Amino acid sequence: MAQPRCNLLLCNCNRTMAVDATAIADALKIEVAPHVATELCRGDVSSFESAVKRGEDTIVACGQEGPLFSELHRELKGTAEIRFVNIRETAGWSSEGAQAAPKMAALLALADLPQPEPVAAVQYQSSGELLVVGTAASALDWAERLSAELSVAVLITAGSPGAELPMERRYPVYSGADVKVKGHLGAFDVSWAQANPIDLDVCTRCGACARVCPENAIDYTYQIDLERCTGHRKCVAACGEVKAIDFARQATAREDRYDLVLDLSAEPLLRMTQLPQGYLAPGRDPLEQALAASALARLVGEFEKPRYYAYNESICAHSRSEIVGCTKCVDVCSTSAISTDTANNRVQVDSHLCMGCGACASVCPTGAMTYAYPRVADLGTRLRAALGVYRAAGGATPALLFHNTSDGKNLVTRLGARGRGLPAHVIPLEVQHVAALGPDLMLGALALGAAQVAVLLTGSEAPEYRDMLARELELCGTILAGLGYAGARVLLIEAADVKAIESAVWAAERCAAVPAATFNLTNEKRRTLDIAIDHLARHAPKAEAVIALPAGSPFGTVEVDRQKCTLCLACVGACPANALADSKEAPRLKFIERNCVQCGLCAKTCPEDAISLMPRLLLGAQAKTAVVLNETEPFNCVRCAKPFGTRQMVDNMLGRLSGHAMFGTPAALRRLQMCADCRVLDMMSAQDSASIFEFPTTGVKE
Repeated sequence: MAQPRCNLLLCNCNRTMAVDATAIADALKIEVAPHVATELCRGDVSSFESAVKRGEDTIVACGQEGPLFSELHRELKGTAEIRFVNIRETAGWSSEGAQAAPKMAALLALADLPQPEPVAAVQYQSSGELLVVGTAASALDWAERLSAELSVAVLITAGSPGAELPMERRYPVYSGADVKVKGHLGAFDVSWAQANPIDLDVCTRCGACARVCPENAIDYTYQIDLERCTGHRKCVAACGEVKAIDFARQATAREDRYDLVLDLSAEPLLRMTQLPQGYLAPGRDPLEQALAASALARLVGEFEKPRYYAYNESICAHSRSEIVGCTKCVDVCSTSAISTDTANNRVQVDSHLCMGCGACASVCPTGAMTYAYPRVADLGTRLRAALGVYRAAGGATPALLFHNTSDGKNLVTRLGARGRGLPAHVIPLEVQHVAALGPDLMLGALALGAAQVAVLLTGSEAPEYRDMLARELELCGTILAGLGYAGARVLLIEAADVKAIESAVWAAERCAAVPAATFNLTNEKRRTLDIAIDHLARHAPKAEAVIALPAGSPFGTVEVDRQKCTLCLACVGACPANALADSKEAPRLKFIERNCVQCGLCAKTCPEDAISLMPRLLLGAQAKTAVVLNETEPFNCVRCAKPFGTRQMVDNMLGRLSGHAMFGTPAALRRLQMCADCRVLDMMSAQDSASIFEFPTTGVKE
């Protein structure tokens, strides 16, 4: 690692942990070991103030007092950058804290790296137009409370005893059923059906209908209780020219657009694991409703977020010729941001619904969908830096523990404060979302020198992500086992409390690291997988030539039934990964196994049903070498001798058409054995060419 960009401020937190400044300085290539303060946030705070006044970019090795130091930085009008690193709970506060210097150096090295390059932003604009959906009592109650801050509308989906419409028409009130919501913050399209005979948008709330109703079926929400109504229709007459009441209404469809939706239904109208921003569904719990209502005011204004993904349509294995192959990204997305566009042989991504989990990139077999912020190459740079400094400080068997930025980070921190802490060889790494950790990153981390990769799940993740990660880890584990690597080198840690994570990290078997590769990970998924697997295979204890993989794996071969295959080569056109190819020399179907992603498009496209898939990993040069799956003798035109097809294809065609009336003569059958150009010439010169008028017209109307 190069000389650090930032000045280091270290602290042993009132002597509660050992900080080996010399070892850290050596690993980070700092000429003079930094001073280790005892109470940097109190008695030694002058060290921080001096660094700010000198205008130095500074790394403060303290996570707890970040707000205090940030406030001091503002008061001193500091212009340099300040970063904070927690080496206390993650390293020093451990039963192995005395051996944690390599990990401390690695964490400090990560903090010194520049931020990833920015990407395009996704914009939101909300002016505070809110729709409250629910029963009359709850929806009207919250509308009254929120109407002073937001532009409110109400959609009543069910009546409530004692509920009343407000005396002043300060906001619109509608009623309806079959409510549907789609969209995102700033652009929710809501549709419903006008189910009650009284249309509240037209109703003047004069009360004439309620006064004449003999069954008292109309309350002060001005909705008719159809179970009590006997159909006398006096209310219709009382409404008169207003015509708000219509029992035979035909046009019932209603729709409008809103910036925000507060859904007070017992079950959310949107059925997806992760709801879009701006749509709050607290259910019937009063506390949850209050929390949701308080959040609404913060969702007014202009907002932006990174465009987390990049999509390369040209290598997408979703569909070809409107035949669907891979749907992994669509299936795993918890926000329904990804949908099928079969007509255009692609998928569509709604950037506003995408929450940046990265699961689509993890499961994409071709790399058509990639994680753009941060990119795999950026994460690879971080891994190389952390693992390189860890080794330089004398560390061995480094294990990477990936966790999210919220409850995962909190759980790791609490472990350091209350339990045995993390083992000295376990390096915690914070990521935007653990679902972004695909096999390219996991195997790539092992190739870069990690002895083990663990992913922490706290239970807050969408079920789709848990299942996906389990499958990806199974794939990586199968490959590693086939290479002869012993022990659990990739593992899933599921822990919702300190006791569970403590038990898991201390019980995990330590593994020896592979010699670190010198390459970096790339944003091209298949290339990263290739170089990582090749590196792991070179150093493998005992690699098998062929590793059987579970169904759904992105590696494998295709088998062709030569008796069925006519070499029409439809499969070549369908293959998105260039695994299948034809030959200019002869009718021949070639295959490069390392390119195959097992999407199944070739098998679904084949008209003869001659192709089947077999998931496996073939190692060595043979995996990248083209092999012939089928070939046959070319058929030469009987007139000009130019090859124009295969003998099998022409023989099949002659066998099927020889009994057809159009080909009842030897000359007509011979014409089938000609190329397209000669066939036209022969038909123009022949005297015995069949005409459509020569065939029977029995049963055909004049």
